[in-house]
Amino acid sequence: MNHDHLIEAAKKVRNRAYAAYSGFFVGAALQDEHGNIFTGCNVENSSFPQGSCAEGNAIGAMIVGGGRKIDTIAVVGGHKQLEDCSPCGGCRQAIREFSDSNTRIIILGESGDFVEYSIDDLLPKSFQLK
Repeated sequence: MNHDHLIEAAKKVRNRAYAAYSGFFVGAALQDEHGNIFTGCNVENSSFPQGSCAEGNAIGAMIVGGGRKIDTIAVVGGHKQLEDCSPCGGCRQAIREFSDSNTRIIILGESGDFVEYSIDDLLPKSFQLK
């Protein structure tokens, strides 16, 4: 399936990231179960634990917008240019909370091409209360 629209949305919102400390700008775009698109970017803070990740911000926007399930999420990041950028452990768990085995996670691979993963690929044997 072609997810270019999500990749482009993630690239666009990445330009709005506030990465004053790491210089690593991240954008995420997800499509929920209703076909709605939500985006988020990373927002750093000088009190480092207080920053927020792009994926979490996109998930929060989805919840506010009435969605409850991630169909597909694209994540892009890097310093000046796009680099291999995968969700951190906390974001993988947040994605798990709102996904199922059909949810696709799209990231830039080492080859420079975008690669699709399932949440089980990125977070095998993950914790769930359900």
